[in-house]
Amino acid sequence: MSPGADPTALDAARARIRELEAQLEESEETLAAIRRGDFDAVVVEGPNQERLVYTLENADRPYRVLIEQIQEGAFTLSSDGALLYCNPRIAAMLAHPPEALIGQPLSAFVHEADRPVLIRLLARAARNGAARGEISLQPGTGSHVPANLSLSRLSRGDGVALLCGVLTDLTEQRQHLHELAEANAQLKQQGEERERIEEALRQAQKMEAVGQLTGGLAHDFNNLLAGILGSLELMQSRMQQGRLTDVDRYMTVAQGAAKRAAALTHRLLAFSRRQTLDPKPTDVNRLVAGMHEMIQRTVGPGILVEVVGASGLWPALVDPPQLENALLNLCINARDAMPGGGRITIETANKWLDRPAAIKHVIPEGQYLSLCVTDTGTGMPPEVIARVFEPFFTTKPIGEGTGLGLSMIYGFAQQSGGQVRIYSEVGEGTTVCLYLPRHYGDVAVDDPTALLADLPRSDQGETVLVVDDEPSVRMLVTEILEDLGYLAIEASDSAAGLKVLQSDVRIDLLVTDVGLPGGMNGRQMADAARVSRPDLKVLFITGYAENAILGNGHLAPGMAVLTKPFPIEEMAARIRSMIEAKQ
Repeated sequence: MSPGADPTALDAARARIRELEAQLEESEETLAAIRRGDFDAVVVEGPNQERLVYTLENADRPYRVLIEQIQEGAFTLSSDGALLYCNPRIAAMLAHPPEALIGQPLSAFVHEADRPVLIRLLARAARNGAARGEISLQPGTGSHVPANLSLSRLSRGDGVALLCGVLTDLTEQRQHLHELAEANAQLKQQGEERERIEEALRQAQKMEAVGQLTGGLAHDFNNLLAGILGSLELMQSRMQQGRLTDVDRYMTVAQGAAKRAAALTHRLLAFSRRQTLDPKPTDVNRLVAGMHEMIQRTVGPGILVEVVGASGLWPALVDPPQLENALLNLCINARDAMPGGGRITIETANKWLDRPAAIKHVIPEGQYLSLCVTDTGTGMPPEVIARVFEPFFTTKPIGEGTGLGLSMIYGFAQQSGGQVRIYSEVGEGTTVCLYLPRHYGDVAVDDPTALLADLPRSDQGETVLVVDDEPSVRMLVTEILEDLGYLAIEASDSAAGLKVLQSDVRIDLLVTDVGLPGGMNGRQMADAARVSRPDLKVLFITGYAENAILGNGHLAPGMAVLTKPFPIEEMAARIRSMIEAKQ
């Protein structure tokens, strides 16, 4: 205590502080009670508790100020529903001055359709002590105001019951919900539009890659065709001269050139198609080796492409065409980073990632195989590396890239259970590595020579219908069938083919092209034929990508596909296996 302080004055000050604190606490409790509609909590005990109007008009009570200032409309109703008191907020909501409201029934300001709701709420509050619901107010402006009504019963000492209530204006809340719904609808529409644009850009990116390929392959196709045509002409000339010693050599040259052309065509179709193929066990070394020649042609003679395949490389469970697409895009990016020429190294390796390495690469620990593409180009600064996997991000000039190449590769790696990482230094070059989980299983070996064994001739009289608009193909298939001992029936379009199929002629197998004249394609013709021949076996031979005829990604049982061009022995083996197979 400081010198000269009056103890009596200090005690009085402390008492006043406690009194103010008590009043503040009472005010806070009163406000909370009003907001939840609990008017029993704000009734003053004592001789002045005769009418709530009196207590609210008592300027000495702290809650009077609070009720007058709250944002909710507070009111008191008589037993017959007439307004005895209303705060300024009620007057504003109903667009009438307070003195014009006192004595009026609340129902007069409620929309006609909601008056039955109000009557039920008043009865429930009088019976149960409380009620809550939503009504629509109809102020003098003619507009409608949605409001939440909370009622509480107040019993006076003389047995007269009053109802105290709170009305909360829901206009802003409803407007907010409406705006939120509109925003959600716009976001949904924008999301759908974005997905459509992204899909279109992904396809454009694929076609961009195809354009890169075709630009470099047109010359090579002409060379291959020159080799095929030249060899055939020389064979014809030598046979006319009776000089047969060189025929086998010319034939080998023509077949080799034709097979290389067919392989390039198949790859172009695989890159450009929209269908997603199923992942399967893949020998990545074999896949890279098959891509080597095409990649070299794509990047041009000024860039050396080296392939370093690890011995004993583990297989991966991936979608081969997507992996080919990823590899091609990485090599195209590497080429673009070396405008003056350089070297691209494609390397595979087995990797065992322990916990620290797995955390660093953001993938689970375990065994992976890596496929890395390294260039000796310009490299990238850290700020570019941080964004290279973002969709639509590109460092290329406008119109020269979609910015989807690396983002698609990132998505492919993630969907395959792996990861992609990039390492680069400005002026030193770039390395991009795909990490793919090891597949514990065998890889199927596509070995056409396994199908070249001599097949015995059939003597069961099986009949095969061949439908193709190309006479040379029909002739080829018919020759194969006759060699196998089958009877062949030919048709040049879908109308003629369906006519045969709807007859009583025995048909053990339908061999048909997909693209046919006559009003139906091959798939439609086969489906129509299966109405009357449900067990009909069908072999589609098509020059399109294999999945182009699959409406939903699957062929029906008893159907198979063989892609043109095909080895004769493979065709023969496929026909024999389908005819002999049980349904």
